[in-house]
Amino acid sequence: MSEEDKSSKTEEPTEKKLRDARKKGDVPQSRETGTAMVVFALLMILIFILPTTSGRLVDALSAPLTGAGLAAVGDGGAGLSDTGNMLQSLGFSVGLAMLPIVGIMVLAALFGVMVQGETVVAAERIKPKLSKLNPLSGFKRLFSADAFVEFLKNTGKVLVIGVITVWAVRDLAQSLGQTQNFLPEQLPAFTLDSVRWIFLVTTVFLVPIALADILWKRSQWKKKQMMSLKEVRDEHKDSEGDPQIRARRAELRRARARQRMAQAVPTASVILTNPTHYAVALRYEQGKDDVPLCVAKGADVMAARIREIAREHDIPMIENRPLARALHASVEVDERVPVEHWQAVAEIIGYVMDLRRNNRRTPPEGSTLREE
Repeated sequence: MSEEDKSSKTEEPTEKKLRDARKKGDVPQSRETGTAMVVFALLMILIFILPTTSGRLVDALSAPLTGAGLAAVGDGGAGLSDTGNMLQSLGFSVGLAMLPIVGIMVLAALFGVMVQGETVVAAERIKPKLSKLNPLSGFKRLFSADAFVEFLKNTGKVLVIGVITVWAVRDLAQSLGQTQNFLPEQLPAFTLDSVRWIFLVTTVFLVPIALADILWKRSQWKKKQMMSLKEVRDEHKDSEGDPQIRARRAELRRARARQRMAQAVPTASVILTNPTHYAVALRYEQGKDDVPLCVAKGADVMAARIREIAREHDIPMIENRPLARALHASVEVDERVPVEHWQAVAEIIGYVMDLRRNNRRTPPEGSTLREE
């Protein structure tokens, strides 16, 4: 990545960017944590497991040797069966003795994963990629800043652990030289103590390195996920949709609504108005509708369009401000008029039906016939 590209990535990564990275298996990983956990597990084995397990392991391995002269092995198929039984017994004894050691190693590995945070299993990480076979890319990674940091870190660890080991071996040699009446069978106990000390000091040395490496890897991973303003805008467009496309969709929805309204308003029996802010088109046909039905409604521009269509089709318009506002708020298109408004609407419907019979009378209280 060029310096210009890096300098343009000034925005914090979005949740979608981090989620996509995790899906691809791109999560912060610390190798130092795994190394520290292995050394720590070996230390626990040397202190707690080996003293009790070594005897059983030696017994399991020596039993076939000590009993070799007494073992009865038949001929042919029977001999193969006897040999298989002995190997099965040996494998079971060795496995049982090794079970605590394996358990400690597994627990240490799980703890190392938990300390690092989340972990994912992604097929993307194991897919073969031709880019990984590119010698030029490999050469760049070999001499990158991260590779140089890893080289210095590993070199420092080797030197420090080497010094610890040399010091421990030297101390062991001096102790053996100063011990009177030293017997060869005492060597394992002396050696085990020195090995424990080496692993203890090494663990104390590696744990802070592992913690620092976890913080460093997370920081570098977060830095790698930084986004430019263009990437943030593009992601927003992908998730929310292009503003122009959204505007076009909204316009299409409004056009379809106008088309439905143009088809529905001519079927109305009466238009209730506010007089200009709201308009509600109601339909009631005897024998077809048991309750008046709202076929269209609108405010401001939509209300003006409803009134215009009503004038074109000679549909009566009744001005009743409280009722128009109440119906506009309480009833949706293609829904029946609520029960609490039946009485007021029935009076207006009756008045409109009388007008159609040329029976002129006074409009219901609070209502006015609009002559337009």
